[in-house]
Amino acid sequence: MRPDPWEALTAAAAAGPYFALEPRAGGPGWRSLTGLLSDPDQLHEQVDHARRVLARTAGIAPAAVEQRAAASIVFLGLASRLVSPSLGAAVVGGVVPDLALADLWWRPVAGGPLPLAARLASGTAVGDLGSRQRRAAPARLLSEVCVQGLAAPAAAAFGAAFRLSPQVLWGNVASALAGAAGLLAETFPQRAEAAGQLTAEILGQGPLRGTGDLVQPDAGRPRRFLVRRSCCLFYRIPGGGTCGDCVLVPEEIRHRQWQSVLARPAG
Repeated sequence: MRPDPWEALTAAAAAGPYFALEPRAGGPGWRSLTGLLSDPDQLHEQVDHARRVLARTAGIAPAAVEQRAAASIVFLGLASRLVSPSLGAAVVGGVVPDLALADLWWRPVAGGPLPLAARLASGTAVGDLGSRQRRAAPARLLSEVCVQGLAAPAAAAFGAAFRLSPQVLWGNVASALAGAAGLLAETFPQRAEAAGQLTAEILGQGPLRGTGDLVQPDAGRPRRFLVRRSCCLFYRIPGGGTCGDCVLVPEEIRHRQWQSVLARPAG
């Protein structure tokens, strides 16, 4: 009998809202995720909302926020929502949920991570991730389910609607995975090595190959950090700056940022 994935998903949700997935039980306000990705008008509505939020934060007019940059930020947030729950369930609970786009619904919110709900009945047990041999099959499965099954259609939709390059889009997916692994490492220190190693395996497969390097700056600490080979375009938004994994960050600043994170208490 295949395992129930909800116990693993509930445990992973302790890492934060990007890992949260609600059971789909009906109710008002929920919309199909496939409907969002297949409708350019809905995508533009979400990006226009983000432009207004970013403009308000920066104290500028929405028209001054470049549409492509805002679209990249929206996609990065969506990619994080698509990959984080399954990665967390695998690392924390030893189960990869059997998710497809048709299983997912979303609900509009004023800000923050997009709420997601799923109609989901099964998952695949992956067991202990303590050795590379044991991580190989889960990494392939997560690549198939999350990266190619969920993130790829989203990337195609945003690329077509907003002329975003594959390099930016897949760099965002890599950033989403590495960010999820980092949050799991901070929340579940005993699973930090498994989270980092499994994510490194996924980044070496399919469309994510070559998007960046997952670096372990301290051999005595399992926490890893992505150095991506692209940029999410956040720097093009007035007041935006660069993200910690950005290709544009100078090496000395990057290392200071890593040390600052490593200095935090675990757990």
